Amino acid sequence: MRATTPSDALAAATSLQMRQPADRRRGTALVVTALVLTAAGTMGLAAYGTGYGYRKVEADPVKIAAEIPADPKALKQMQSKLRSQQRQLVTALERKAPRGVYIVIDQTQNRLYLMEDEKVLREAVCSAGSGLILQEQEHGKRQWIFDTPRGVHKVRSKIEDPVWKKPDWAFVEEGKPIPTNPEERFAPGELGEYALYFGNGYMIHGTLYERLLGRSVTHGCIRLGREDLREVYRAAALGTPIYIY
Repeated sequence: MRATTPSDALAAATSLQMRQPADRRRGTALVVTALVLTAAGTMGLAAYGTGYGYRKVEADPVKIAAEIPADPKALKQMQSKLRSQQRQLVTALERKAPRGVYIVIDQTQNRLYLMEDEKVLREAVCSAGSGLILQEQEHGKRQWIFDTPRGVHKVRSKIEDPVWKKPDWAFVEEGKPIPTNPEERFAPGELGEYALYFGNGYMIHGTLYERLLGRSVTHGCIRLGREDLREVYRAAALGTPIYIY
């Protein structure tokens, strides 16, 4: 059997493309994939395709917000107006910038920044929500999505030596029955030395598993290492803004 050459494959691909209807040829091009195998001096060429072809799409022309005047006097007036608008926008943006101490959390990179105005007081590796979904198998009616809520929040309360009251999902996740005795829900020591509560059960707190910091492994809370948590707890008063993105 004669080995297929690149010329044979290209001719076959062109012939197959031309046999397609015209509207299909205007779609995605017939893809010719060449796999070159240099073994014993032979070459294999495999041709595959969808039967569609590429067509050039003209880009939309760049739209200019305003015509640039040819008259020097009119041009100077336009420049003056644009500079005035720029100053107004910069001023408006500065008014919206947070002031004082605040916390910024980048949950994509798992980084927490303790800020004061534009100064970074402390950058810390943290852990945010995993994004996993837990489905209750016994009844199949409840599910929990372990995401960290994005948006603007604030420190609502601060707790030393917090005790975690385990919710239902914690027992479902562990494959254990949900206790009827409330005392069986309390798990001291699992949240570290401090917790800063920012609403709907979410907290910035410590962890027993500092080796996992930097990974998205939590059930929605923000975990910090011991020294970083101490600094954040000390600096962040009640009402301190928390920006999570």
